[in-house]
Amino acid sequence: MKRRTFMQFAGAAAGVAALPALAGAPAGAMSLERWQKMRRFVATPFGRIAVVEQGSGPAAALFLHGFPLSSFQWRDAVVALSAHRRCIAPDFMALGFTEPAPGQAVDADAQVAMLAHLLDTLHVRQVDVIANDSGGAVAQLLMVRHPERVRSLLLTNCDTEPDCPPPALKPVIELSRKGRFVDEWLLPSVLDHRQARTKDGLGGQCYADPGSPTDDAIDAYLAPLTASPARKAFVHAYALALERNILQGIGPALRRAPQPVRVVWGTADGIFSTGTPAYLEQAFGNGRGVRRLDGYKLFWPEERPDVVVEEALTLWGASAV
Repeated sequence: MKRRTFMQFAGAAAGVAALPALAGAPAGAMSLERWQKMRRFVATPFGRIAVVEQGSGPAAALFLHGFPLSSFQWRDAVVALSAHRRCIAPDFMALGFTEPAPGQAVDADAQVAMLAHLLDTLHVRQVDVIANDSGGAVAQLLMVRHPERVRSLLLTNCDTEPDCPPPALKPVIELSRKGRFVDEWLLPSVLDHRQARTKDGLGGQCYADPGSPTDDAIDAYLAPLTASPARKAFVHAYALALERNILQGIGPALRRAPQPVRVVWGTADGIFSTGTPAYLEQAFGNGRGVRRLDGYKLFWPEERPDVVVEEALTLWGASAV
């Protein structure tokens, strides 16, 4: 990291530490009932996009969730950061409560196009992006294809060019190819929430807390995906679209990108490669370093919204210097 960049980052971090009012909300502070009341639908050519917005002002932040989650993943971080940004948390097409148009593609290219259109519809010119998992891959593509839209990027555990898709995703892709992933892997967790928190379930593989995901989170994430044959088909299409390396060849563009990029990585992640943090330390032209969270897994942002808030405010402060 260049000396000037390091000094800017360190200075911003000191500023955050000196302001106790900036501390993040505790995990689980936002209820599913309240989140649902905040949700609205934005009509687009891609379908009706489910979006939660909090906060106001000229500066905006865009939150991109993972698979098979929804914007509910960011609930507590959105609440805490809404004092500092207009926070926009959409559900990707095929996931959450978004209703894709019939026949709509749901691959990464289509998701990027949808986000650009959504921002136009919301009259948002530029955003600070916070992303996780497959949402992190979409965020990288958004930054490269629409550089004028992205002010900064806070990445958590996600796909990278050499690890896209990760080998751990192959069983999901194969089950989706047979049209069985939703019924054989997601539906049992909807019917019995304890299944999702087993060692081999969503919780055991992707969360550090054995009590995660909560009952509310399971209902928010998985129940909509099992609601109809059409929704199941979109989920399978989303998973199948992950088989292609959507980040192939993106490396040079990331190294040329001027946007500041900060990475926070849960080191107990068993989905993505253990070598990814080292790769990300040199992947971006304006990288602001990699923070490692020992003991945390893929979906750590849901369990540690305080870290998301701390890192976002530090990155945004350093970006403004």
